[in-house]
Amino acid sequence: MTGTTAVTAVTAVTAVDLEEAGAVLAAEAARFASFGWMRGTSGNLSLVLSRDPLRLAVTASGRDKGELTSSDVVLTDGAGAAVGPGRPSAEAALHARVARLTGAGAVVHVHTVASVVMGQRSPEGLVFEGLEMLKGLGHPTHEVSVTLPVIANSQDMTVLGDRLEAALAPGMPAVVVAGHGIYVWGADAREARHRAEVVEWLLELELARR
Repeated sequence: MTGTTAVTAVTAVTAVDLEEAGAVLAAEAARFASFGWMRGTSGNLSLVLSRDPLRLAVTASGRDKGELTSSDVVLTDGAGAAVGPGRPSAEAALHARVARLTGAGAVVHVHTVASVVMGQRSPEGLVFEGLEMLKGLGHPTHEVSVTLPVIANSQDMTVLGDRLEAALAPGMPAVVVAGHGIYVWGADAREARHRAEVVEWLLELELARR
């Protein structure tokens, strides 16, 4: 990256924008960590800061998610590569792809026990119906049937992104990565958080049923 390109990319999103996004992501991470969903340095979060060009604030790699500060965030481009200083989560490329595919403004990736277990037990996906909680995913009534896709894991974010794209299901803003965790997205951090809590509730319910 040339010096000119770097300056152009950073000025499109100001330092204040990035710091404000970092504060939001730190608060969200602390909440998820308190649930035991982001133990140690596991999991990652992102916020879209601009669409053209696509720029995201992504939690920095290797940080304790219960102790993040507003500076523990990295600016990335539409491919998930760092634009400014710091090293983003290794899964930043998948966050960027979700944002491109779905128009999401925020992406949550957490490692919950229920998602890991149910992803391994149900590689074909999980169907939920007749549940009031589905309203939390934007359905007008509970009288619907919704599938939560499950995809095989990969350390290659291009491969994993291809699998996620192929598995996207109507009315379900989430995907389980078998043996790994869940990705959930929304228009902003608040909506993504609410949806993550709903999806995790559904997974815990299914785990309890079995």
